[in-house]
Amino acid sequence: MPVPSAPGPGDAVQVIRLYKSEDKIHPRSVDGFYARWRWAIVALTQLVFYGLPWLSWGERQAVLFDLGSRRFYIFGLVLYPQDFVYLTGLLMISAYALFLFTAVAGRLWCGYACPQTVYTELFMLIERWFEGDRNARLRLQKAPWSWTKLWRKAGKQSAWIALGLWTGFTFVGYFTPIQTLAREVLAFGMGPWETFWVLFYGFATYGNAGYMREQVCKYMCPYARFQSAMFDRDTLIVSYDPERGEPRGKNAQRGKKGEVRSAAAPVGDCIDCNLCVQVCPTGIDIRDGLQYECIGCAACIDVCNGVMDKMGTERGLIRYDTENGLEQRLTRAQRWQHVLRPRVLIYTAVLLVICTALMWSLLSRHSFRVDIVRDRASMARLVEDGWIENVYRLQVMNATESPQRYRIEAEGLPGLALTQAATVDLGPAEARWVAVALRVPPETAQQLKAGAHPMRWRISRFSRISDDTGGSAAETVVEKSTFVLPR
Repeated sequence: MPVPSAPGPGDAVQVIRLYKSEDKIHPRSVDGFYARWRWAIVALTQLVFYGLPWLSWGERQAVLFDLGSRRFYIFGLVLYPQDFVYLTGLLMISAYALFLFTAVAGRLWCGYACPQTVYTELFMLIERWFEGDRNARLRLQKAPWSWTKLWRKAGKQSAWIALGLWTGFTFVGYFTPIQTLAREVLAFGMGPWETFWVLFYGFATYGNAGYMREQVCKYMCPYARFQSAMFDRDTLIVSYDPERGEPRGKNAQRGKKGEVRSAAAPVGDCIDCNLCVQVCPTGIDIRDGLQYECIGCAACIDVCNGVMDKMGTERGLIRYDTENGLEQRLTRAQRWQHVLRPRVLIYTAVLLVICTALMWSLLSRHSFRVDIVRDRASMARLVEDGWIENVYRLQVMNATESPQRYRIEAEGLPGLALTQAATVDLGPAEARWVAVALRVPPETAQQLKAGAHPMRWRISRFSRISDDTGGSAAETVVEKSTFVLPR
């Protein structure tokens, strides 16, 4: 392999750095239609996140993921690890919803509901409370240290840390009853794992939303990299209209609002105020076209519309539009006809089917579950009077929050019988393993060949625990199994 030679005296040396240091971005605050929508979603998501663990459902927390006892409580639902299929359905809904929203209007999730966006908005709000808006923050940053700068910086950091720790505390409160956790915190008695996750999640929130901010969106989040696979020329994206805005200028004579500008106009509608860059949370210039750093928050649309109002020109110099819409000057109706294209309709249909199937499955779900395992420690065997016996282990799981009684029966083979009546009483959300022995008479063993033969288990739930085994069942679950005859 040839060895590269050292540069000569007159050769230029180019240094390629693996890390590029960037100045901190100080976004300017903005008000407008999309900003109000974003804050509404921030308020809604955080009201749910911070408030849900404090809701009670009967005598327990309304939403609790009890990993220790392997129970997941979601209001009236009690889920077991065997109900993992519902998590799979939820993930599929999330994936197809992301595909649908991205195909229709780009990074809507990133711009409005992503936790990174939500907490960055909250942390920047705290920053504005203590340090002021963009220009005031820049002045404070450059100013020498003083008592005013110290208390503003310290107050901001204290509020950030408090919000991060409260977020970590709330997160852990979904896995440990939050009222119990609060008492442990006040008594300085939290366990090691609870302490670790409160601090870890709090530190992650503090670091990502307080310091890293746009770096997470630009370099750490993979969505920015593969979003192009879900975009096309009919995807609504935050767009700058160069035909209307160029050439830029500040002091040229401009037409009145609603006036059609001629092709010979000396200047476009963009006055080059640079406010669209100042409000951008990732620090890009939307006038340079579509960029992967754009998270679709539409802050530049709000601020540009405000400038257009002051200049007396029509809104929409920066707007949600498609590449085809900009190039072909499509009307609103034509643009939406392009947006509602086959891939969008397919995503919508698949999403509706999955949502319907998941809802039907939840509504038709049995109030108890049964897992059946053949007892590996006891093979099929010959017992007294020539009967053949198989031993099984049944796990009965009560998915209700009231005591229940269950009766276990077997059917499917001639003369198949339990060695003794099997009745199981379970408390609220309780699960129990039960050993059950099945037998067939000698004549059945002679009629059938050696090997595994299909049979069925019938497990019945009674409406009242006081019912005896002869009462009417409120619900019945049938599970398939096999009965093994030895050679």
